[in-house]
Amino acid sequence: MTTRTHTLSGSLLAVVMAVLIAGPSLAAAPVPSGSTPALATFAAGCFWCVEADFDKLPGVLKTTSGFTGGTRKNPSYEQVSAGGTGHAEAVQIQYDPARVTYEQLLDFFWHHVDPFSGDGQFCDRGDQYRPAIFSQDAEQQRAAEASKLKIEALFKRKVAVQIVPATTFYAAEEYHQDYYKKDPTQYRAYRTGCGRDRRLAQLWGGIQPR
Repeated sequence: MTTRTHTLSGSLLAVVMAVLIAGPSLAAAPVPSGSTPALATFAAGCFWCVEADFDKLPGVLKTTSGFTGGTRKNPSYEQVSAGGTGHAEAVQIQYDPARVTYEQLLDFFWHHVDPFSGDGQFCDRGDQYRPAIFSQDAEQQRAAEASKLKIEALFKRKVAVQIVPATTFYAAEEYHQDYYKKDPTQYRAYRTGCGRDRRLAQLWGGIQPR
C-alpha cells in the first residue's frame, strides 16, 4: 500500500460565488422547486481522487470521503487503511437528480475506475481499496447492474467491481475532506505517482461506454 497523508466539497460555495459574480442571469436558474437531493456512494480506490473527480461533475452538490461496507463502527482512517475492518474507502455523493441522473453518475464512475482490478485500485492494493458501487435502493441496484453489463460487453471481459446494497457510511477525519484543495502539491504528487491517470487513459482512450 502506498503511504499517504490522506469532503464537504467547495461545490456549493462555488455556486454561490458564481451567482454573486454573474448576477441575475445565473441567479434566475436555481434548482427546480421540489427537487430533492439524492445520494450515491462509490468506491474507486483513494477517496482523495474519487472526491476530486466527482466534484467536477455538474449537478453534484456535495461529496464526503469516508468508509463503508464493513462491520467496525466509527472506524478511523488508520484502522481502515491497515485492513481487516471490511470497509472500503468510498465517497458519498449528494446530487441534484434534476441536473444529473444516477445513470450519468454511473457513466462518470466507470470512466474513473479500473473495472478489472478487484483487489485494489492503481498503486493501492487491498480490500480497503476495492472498487464498488453501493446502491441506495432497488432502482439504483438495477441501474448499476445494467451499466456493469454494458461495460463487460464493451470490453468483452468480466468486471471486478462489486455492486452491493449501501450500509452505514462513516465520514473520514476532517483533514481528508477536500484534501486535493488543502494540500494540492501532496495530492498531485500522490495521484501522479500512483499512476491513476495513466491507467485510466490506457483503459478509456476514446471509448465511451453508454
